[in-house]
Amino acid sequence: MATFAYEAMNESGKPQKGTIEAATKEEAVQKIKAQRLFPTDVKEQKQKKADKGVDAAGQTKARGKKKGGGFSFGRVKPKVMTTFTRQLSTLQDAGLPLLRSLQILESQQKPGKFKNILIGVCEDVEGGSSLSEAMAKHPRAFTRLYVKMVNAGEIGGVLDIILQRLAEFMEKSERLKRKIKGAMVYPIVVIAIAALILTGIMWFIIPKFEEIFRDFGVALPALTRWLIGSSRWVAGTMPKQQIPGAFVILPAPIILFVLFKLLRMTGPGRAITDTLVLWTPVFGGLMRKTIIARFTRTLGTLISAGVPILEAIKITAETSNNYVYEKALTKVHDSIREGESFAEPLRLSKTCDAIVVNMIDVGEETGELDQMLLKIADNYDEEVDVAVASLVSLLEPLMVVVLGVIVGTIVVAMFLPLVAMIQSLQGGGSGGSGV
Repeated sequence: MATFAYEAMNESGKPQKGTIEAATKEEAVQKIKAQRLFPTDVKEQKQKKADKGVDAAGQTKARGKKKGGGFSFGRVKPKVMTTFTRQLSTLQDAGLPLLRSLQILESQQKPGKFKNILIGVCEDVEGGSSLSEAMAKHPRAFTRLYVKMVNAGEIGGVLDIILQRLAEFMEKSERLKRKIKGAMVYPIVVIAIAALILTGIMWFIIPKFEEIFRDFGVALPALTRWLIGSSRWVAGTMPKQQIPGAFVILPAPIILFVLFKLLRMTGPGRAITDTLVLWTPVFGGLMRKTIIARFTRTLGTLISAGVPILEAIKITAETSNNYVYEKALTKVHDSIREGESFAEPLRLSKTCDAIVVNMIDVGEETGELDQMLLKIADNYDEEVDVAVASLVSLLEPLMVVVLGVIVGTIVVAMFLPLVAMIQSLQGGGSGGSGV
């Protein structure tokens, strides 16, 4: 008989820890469930095998280091993770042993951080660790959501099905991100090119006109004086100016982006920025739909995988990437822990549309909350598609109008003095002939 350490939740949702003796992990899970507990993590306690495991791990580590090619930093790309999850699901569905499946996928990877990570996972699984325990050691590749779903699949004996659901979840999440990024590429590129062209006009073209106006001694209109002053600031020719304005304008987006990231590293800064983003005209509505689609799909996928609802809500709140929704889901978590409903605190938070709250309420009553959450996610994915298409169609004419106004202002400001010059020349010519 082996001793298994477990973490579980009782019927009221409170976490509990303990140990239990059983011949296998599956038997331990059944004994825990017989105590009216819901296991979230079950692992065998290692005793005498520890030294052997260290030696084996040490030997394998040396081999793994040689294969992987050293240390690396940064997160693994979501596309790589999605492909790996889909392939692992297929191999498990085909009946291959888990370790053999991991070794096959590791051998297919190019040298880099993910190959190093997979080498470490293979070592841990070969040493007796569960897949979820091995993955939990590499948070830069396997998120908490990923590890918890794999752990639920191991406990329920349906790892291949859980991996398939996880792959589908990741594919849909990536598809949603690509749509949002695709919608942002066009305006960012147009604005960047327009800023470069306008900076060039202010630096090189406007000063030439200023020289012409100075030679003719024409009285300049207020609009022209303002434009020439702006040109001098951009070129750095104003009195007592030390840095050209162009050196401020061009790096400004990068500086603002860095400051935004630094601000979000603080708690109050993150709360303020997340709230402001949701209230931004046009973009705010799109962000709300995107976040609702993400958190309902995440929560629905976790619940359908067998993760206890309190743990699932906690993970969903942490991965929502928005302070407002994280706070709302935390209130939902506290409400369910106290025996109340899911829908009511979500309704009071006013973060979701009435249709979302009503569908969740129906899902609670019918016992099909996971299916209802996934339906909400599908509906909001479609709404995001429509919103992105509408945004792109709105941005195109809007940017044309804005650029037209800017260029038109420059043209008018430059031609007003020219018109005055022509009129003065005509007046001087007619006066001379009259004399």
